Amino acid sequence: MASKHHLLGSRGRSPVSIFVVLGLCCFFYLLGTWQKSGFGKGDRLAMEITKRTDCTVFPALDFESHHKQEPPVESSEPKAKVIEPCDVRYTDYTPCQEQDRAMTFPRENMIYRERHCPPTEEKLHCLIPAPNGWTTPFPWPKGRDYVHYANVPYKHLTVEKAVQHWVEFQGNVFKFPGGGTMFPQGADAYIDELASVIPISDGSIRTALDTGCGVASWGAYLMKRNVLTMSFAPRDNHEAQVQFALERGVPAYIGVLGSIQLPFPSRAFDMAQCSRCLIPWTENEGMYLMEVDRVLRPGGYWILSGPPINWKTYYQTWKRSKEDLKAEQTRIEKLAELLCWEKKYEKGDVAIFRKKINSRSCGRKSANMCESGDADDVWYKKMEACITPSPEVKSVAEVAGGELKKFPARLFAVPPRVEKLMVPGVTVESYEEDNKLWKKHVSVYKKINSLLGTTRYRNIMDMNAGLGGFAANLESPKLWVMNVVPTIAQNTLGIIYERGLIGMYHDWCEGFSTYPRTYDLLHASGLFSLYQDKCEFEEILLEMDRILRPEGTVIIRDGVDALNEVRKIAGGMRWDIKLVDHEDGPLVPEKIFVAVKQYWVGSAGNSTTDDA
Repeated sequence: MASKHHLLGSRGRSPVSIFVVLGLCCFFYLLGTWQKSGFGKGDRLAMEITKRTDCTVFPALDFESHHKQEPPVESSEPKAKVIEPCDVRYTDYTPCQEQDRAMTFPRENMIYRERHCPPTEEKLHCLIPAPNGWTTPFPWPKGRDYVHYANVPYKHLTVEKAVQHWVEFQGNVFKFPGGGTMFPQGADAYIDELASVIPISDGSIRTALDTGCGVASWGAYLMKRNVLTMSFAPRDNHEAQVQFALERGVPAYIGVLGSIQLPFPSRAFDMAQCSRCLIPWTENEGMYLMEVDRVLRPGGYWILSGPPINWKTYYQTWKRSKEDLKAEQTRIEKLAELLCWEKKYEKGDVAIFRKKINSRSCGRKSANMCESGDADDVWYKKMEACITPSPEVKSVAEVAGGELKKFPARLFAVPPRVEKLMVPGVTVESYEEDNKLWKKHVSVYKKINSLLGTTRYRNIMDMNAGLGGFAANLESPKLWVMNVVPTIAQNTLGIIYERGLIGMYHDWCEGFSTYPRTYDLLHASGLFSLYQDKCEFEEILLEMDRILRPEGTVIIRDGVDALNEVRKIAGGMRWDIKLVDHEDGPLVPEKIFVAVKQYWVGSAGNSTTDDA
């Protein structure tokens, strides 16, 4: 009862107290309404940050290309060591294919045209300048046919190859009519002839190799047929062949069939061609053709157009005797039989061979088989005149190494190397989980940069490609991805090719086999953690800057410690940079580093620096 009387007594409070309570209630109500209206911005932002579970608010980097020089963006962060620009004479510097160093090596077997990288004390520690007037390449598909003269100012091929319609100079641009030495009627007509024998249009053929590619018109015109071609040519007196190819938006690298094995896994390509590539196929006991056989998939096709095919018509033009050319073709065909290749077509200037699907259907009696246990361990390994054994099969109808689905189904289908557990640690389950993870990662990248997946980024490189999930989730006719598997990483490049993607091996302590300014976007996941204590981060970042185009983009996903070191160096490299939290929140130690390379060009005042 006492408590009841107390409660009843409390109702007799003064009117002043009641008005004070009502006033406070009204005040806090109005305050809350004011905050939600958008005027209380500080509290609203705090509320949004509290509610956010992933990084949906991203830094405002400018990913557009503007074709002009802009002043550096001032940063409030501590000043990094400034890395100076190199002298303008290094505008087209290719560290491992420089002419002066190349000429000190033997010419036998094209050794002097192979990779010869500078020792540590001779490496440049400066930023490679773009030439004056450099302009963002034309977007695809216009870029296939036109290149800005200012970007690749070399007219030599327009004179030397004028009759063959490789390239023409028109005003301030080069035009590429689609011609070639062995397809004067154009690449389309040539590919149509090939397609009468090879199933190019149904998705069976996805990856191709062009040995001695010129300006890569074959690969350029195969793009619209959904075929990805890896083209290569040496850096020689045919100025800038590979540079033209990449400027057009076509996959290519500086390379040669010489004394070292090609930087690809076995059974990588569905189709390969030599169009007047002038490779001496019958020399060194057929070593070069055996190397093509190593990288050609069982059931794949090899095309030879040019000497010695159609020698009866061209022997005088080629200034060789009929007997010599006939004997050469005979030797090539005997080598093909030894490799279990069957000639399927010869008409005019073209011969087409098909590799049998397994060695049991071959019937060869004896051959010099390679003894090396790993046909994919090829980095700086000497080429040998031996035949790479195909995986064993249980019947003559089985495809050695496993049958592939047609593209695009093979992009996300389980690759045979995964299904057969041929790569240690990679299972069907881990492969499928990796696909899910990269679908999520690429989705986040597109939130950071809405231009990703558009024609803004044509030439893309994944510097540590893993199973190829980044490229697979970006797949589009608007772009292509060079999937690089570092030589110190798990060897997954065979899986990448089985998905219908392309790439190559590389050691990032050395310069990549390409010209400066050949990629629009570089992606690196876990690369710097991988190379911790292997070589200096500055060397890797300077190489990234060399091959990245002005106003190009870098996306690095790595541990926070590695990225803090990267950020310190990149702060002095004329990059606009931001560090973004992992999509699962700020507590995840993995972060995303995003950068845009500023536009600047070389000038007479640029000088090199020897600072490490």
